[in-house]
Amino acid sequence: MKNSIKNIFTLLAVLTFSLSFAQKIEGVVKTNENIPLEAVNVVVKGTTSNTTTDANGKFTIDTREKLPLTLLVQYVGYKTAQLEINDLPPAPLQVTLSEENELVEVVVSSRRRIEKVQDVPIAISVITGKQAEQTGAFNVNRIKELVPSVQLYSSNPRNTGINIRSLGSPFGLTNDGIDPGVGFYVDGVYYARPAATTLDFIDVEQIEVLRGPQGSLFGKNTTSGAFNITTRKPSFTSRADFEVSYGNYAFLQAKASVTGALGKKVAGRISFSGTQRDGLIDNVATGRATNSLNNQGIRGQLLWTPSVNTNVILAADITTQRPDGYAQVVAGVAPTKRAAYRQFDAIIKDLNYQLPSLNAFDRKIDHDTPWRSNQDMGGISLNIDTKIGTGTLTSTTAWRFWNWDPSNDRDFTGLQVLAKSQNPTRQTQITQEVRYAGQLTSKISGVVGVFFIDQTSQTDGTEESGNAQWRFAQSSTSALWKTPGLFEGYGIKTDANIRASSAATFGQLDWAITERFHVLPGLRYNFDKKDARYSRTTYGGLQTTNAALIALKKSVYSDQAFNSSTDNTDFSGNLTVTYKASDKINAYGTYAKSYKPVGVNVAGLPTNAAGDPLTDLAVIKPEKVNHYEVGVKTSPFKNSIFNLAFFNTEIKDFQTNVQAAELGVNRGYLANADKVRVRGAELDASFVVNPNLTINAAATYTEGTYVKFTNAPLPLEETGTTVDGVQVAYKDVSGTDLPGVSRWAGSLGGELSDEAKFFGNRGRIFVAVDSYARSEFSSSPSASRYLVVPGYAIFNARLGFRAADGLSVHFWGRNLLNKDYYEQLLPAGGNAGQYAGVIGDQRTYGITLKYSL
Repeated sequence: MKNSIKNIFTLLAVLTFSLSFAQKIEGVVKTNENIPLEAVNVVVKGTTSNTTTDANGKFTIDTREKLPLTLLVQYVGYKTAQLEINDLPPAPLQVTLSEENELVEVVVSSRRRIEKVQDVPIAISVITGKQAEQTGAFNVNRIKELVPSVQLYSSNPRNTGINIRSLGSPFGLTNDGIDPGVGFYVDGVYYARPAATTLDFIDVEQIEVLRGPQGSLFGKNTTSGAFNITTRKPSFTSRADFEVSYGNYAFLQAKASVTGALGKKVAGRISFSGTQRDGLIDNVATGRATNSLNNQGIRGQLLWTPSVNTNVILAADITTQRPDGYAQVVAGVAPTKRAAYRQFDAIIKDLNYQLPSLNAFDRKIDHDTPWRSNQDMGGISLNIDTKIGTGTLTSTTAWRFWNWDPSNDRDFTGLQVLAKSQNPTRQTQITQEVRYAGQLTSKISGVVGVFFIDQTSQTDGTEESGNAQWRFAQSSTSALWKTPGLFEGYGIKTDANIRASSAATFGQLDWAITERFHVLPGLRYNFDKKDARYSRTTYGGLQTTNAALIALKKSVYSDQAFNSSTDNTDFSGNLTVTYKASDKINAYGTYAKSYKPVGVNVAGLPTNAAGDPLTDLAVIKPEKVNHYEVGVKTSPFKNSIFNLAFFNTEIKDFQTNVQAAELGVNRGYLANADKVRVRGAELDASFVVNPNLTINAAATYTEGTYVKFTNAPLPLEETGTTVDGVQVAYKDVSGTDLPGVSRWAGSLGGELSDEAKFFGNRGRIFVAVDSYARSEFSSSPSASRYLVVPGYAIFNARLGFRAADGLSVHFWGRNLLNKDYYEQLLPAGGNAGQYAGVIGDQRTYGITLKYSL
């Protein structure tokens, strides 16, 4: 990877010197005391064109917008200036900002127009690209430490679930047959696979996290929220940024971005990100550390401005991940209700085996099956924005792919129970969105659009038994289980395919009944169709005609095949009312009727007594969501924001993941819980105490409950439960907690800074501390006292100097107190009693150097 980084940096350095042919508006921003202001946000009103000032307060912005135009000049703690530009100024503009009671007027585009985040009647958190870089939040898993309403659980990239307010994805192993409840958009392109959230961000401008159902503003319907990520766009003004970070465990991260004009109407941008790190868990069997990082990504964009009213952006990206990792460590053993000889401790005693450590935080494994989590993701998109009348017509066309090439040790031991467990997958998608957003009348604005997605996922998997399988699968005291070679090399080949298509029309209006009172109705019509094919074929093992031996083999793996096809239509919508009591208080209330599309099982089904698949479980009913929310966004005093939101979400036919006891059901299967409810409250606050000190805080209280779920899987410790001699398969868990729900979660951070010079550069010296905490949560679809993740808190800090141009440097540390904590607990395949943990990183530290010109 180091050679790749060197080659890409050389290419970017050459492109740095591209010429700029565009006419520009230049200016200088200062305070009333004639002090230049750095990092001031300058926006062309009504567009996405923006720039920031340098250390001397200077800015340059493209003027390809049709004159006259309005510039918004925004800065923390100062009143926003609006400058009407009728003609190109002959000299740089002189802009003076006065102090203002508002904190920072962050602008967002979630409602398809640029507006202040405090004016948007949606619970939304905004992380700027600079903030993400400074805090080391280079992927979504790090973003959750800044936005506590976000949860991400990942035992490997494929088995990744991202939730907002504890809803979105079923907890546990991923099934490709359902849609995520949290949308993930990059520059308007919908990413269908949750694995995208494990990859590094590339040249991000801003991350908007919207909470609650989002069906009338975005192309893809989402029931829990959305990530709306925008990357930095090509500019006709030449600029280059280079960044490199070094840390313990051989951490190396390099980033670069170069932009500039390629002609009078064409500009380009190319960006690169690469991350590598040694492993954090020792594999005593191989003698090397595992769970390493090895990510590389590159993104290129071309901007064409054929007229002052039209922008065309062609973008392409590819990201690769080649870690030796995502291994899990045995965290404990739960006694089950099975016979004594079927308990984990008895099994490994008979096999003369012992775990390398009984303490998961010794970070030692002895896995004999290699861990491989290779993935490639990329695509190409074409985005066209053209002004028509008082609005903008946008077309976004995209093709994307995801290749997944794994190898797992799902028994989590050094025994050859499962010699192979791998389900490589290739997913492709085509999306098309067309929407119009703008002012429709003097009192009504809105957005209306159509959306289409067609995606195909193909899995060709292998699961194979090793020489210890007989003892883990043993379900009687018959000596036949010890037959030499009976299960060794015995496995299944899987062919699973799903094609999912969805089409929708959507729209939302903003009706200004008065200047302060607005009503916002939204409506969506959706059609979804899914076709699935599943087939698995057994192979290997002892070749025999003995009926008793064949029966034992079939109790572990059996042939299975089924097809399913389903479609569904749905009307959904929302109604929001908002009242701006004053410039400092904005209140809103929302009701939303949403839904998650019908699902299909494509990973094997449980079987009946005759060994036939229970095909009535192949299709999963759609979720029906009723959501209520009230909130208030305030600026209670100078340089502050204090926002509160209260929500209640009820879901009928909640799609949940069930871990099957049968080994042949490779990834668990999906089922519907009758009804669940999640309710809670959120707080977001920011304060600029003085020009040198800022404080940020966020907190959430959440209650998540199965209102009714009578056919839930048994908790791990109740595996093998019998009633009157008949084994029980399900349990009524109505009234118990949903998995993944912490009652409390929060983040608190602050920064102390002052003006300074470093190697002749003017900037700010700073020290910052961030913290994140959450209370305990269940890590099992049915609450198990062994699969409860204890609450934890981590602290991060950084110290350094930053400048808009020239050299910036800072030292950083993560998990400074070296807290041992789990991110997830999960049972081993077959439910013998052992369970493993996804362990949070121990203390890491390093230095980051950045140079901008």
